[in-house]
Amino acid sequence: MSFVGKKYKLDKSENFDEYMKELGVGMIMRKAGNSVTPTVEVTVEGDTYTLTTTSTFKTSAISFKLGEEFDEETLDGRKVKSIITLDGNKLTQEQKGDKPSTIVREFTDGELITVSPN
Repeated sequence: MSFVGKKYKLDKSENFDEYMKELGVGMIMRKAGNSVTPTVEVTVEGDTYTLTTTSTFKTSAISFKLGEEFDEETLDGRKVKSIITLDGNKLTQEQKGDKPSTIVREFTDGELITVSPN
C-alpha cells in the first residue's frame, strides 16, 4: 500500500467516455469529464480508507472499509451501493444501482490509471 498518503494526478483514464455514455451522461458533461485531470489521494485511519478526488470541476471524498458495502452518491448524482476491495496496488470499486459499474484504480510509482471496464 505504498500509494496511501500520496497525491496522484490522474495520468490515464481508459474507456472513460464509453463508461459515461453507458451511465447516460450527456455529451457536454462527458466532454467536461474527459478534460479534467483530477488529483486523487488515499488515506487510512485505522481500518477506514478515504479516497479524495480533487479537480477544477468538483471535489469529492468517500470513506469506506475494504470489502464492506457503503452508500455513495456518484459525481453524476447517482445513488449507489459500493464495495471497494484492494488487490496489491489496485483498488476495485463495484457500484450497484440502476446502472451497475466497476472502476479499477491502479497506482504505480508515479501515476494513477483508472480503468472503467464496462
